[in-house]
Amino acid sequence: MAMVPVTVTGAEKLRAELHQLKTVARPEVIAAIAEARSHGDLSENAEYDAAKERQGFIEGRISELEGKLANLQIIDPRTLDAEGRVVFGATVELEDLASGDVVTYQIVGDDEGDIKAGRITISSPIARALIGKYAGDVAEVQAPGGAREYEVLDVKYI
Repeated sequence: MAMVPVTVTGAEKLRAELHQLKTVARPEVIAAIAEARSHGDLSENAEYDAAKERQGFIEGRISELEGKLANLQIIDPRTLDAEGRVVFGATVELEDLASGDVVTYQIVGDDEGDIKAGRITISSPIARALIGKYAGDVAEVQAPGGAREYEVLDVKYI
C-alpha cells in the first residue's frame, strides 16, 4: 500500500480516534450486546441487532484506522525547507483575482480536510493547482463552477 501523507496534527487525531474506539466504544457495544442477550429471544430483539450492527461499524473503523496508521508519512510543516514553494503542509494566503477576496488555506491529507477551518486536501483541485507555485504566482483552478484564478500572496510553513 502506498504511503499516505498527513500532518502531525492529522496523525494525532487518527491515533486519538483509534484509542477512543478501542477503549470506550468497543467496551460499550460489548456491554450493550450482553444486555440485549439477557433479554432472551435474539430473533426478535431489535436492541441486539442494533448493537451487533454498531459493533460491525466500530470493528471496521478500527481496522481502517490501523491500516491507515501503518502507512502514514507524517510531515511536519515547521521542518520543511521548500524555499517558499507551495508543498504539502504549507499554509498559503491567496487572493481570488475575480472577487479580490483573500483566503488562507493549509494543504493537508485527505483525512484532514475541513474547508471551514481553512484546511484543504492535497487531492482537491485548488491544492493540485497550487503545488509548486511561489508567492506572486497565479494559479488557475478548474472548479465545478468554471475556471478561477488565484494569486499566491504568501507561503508559510507553520
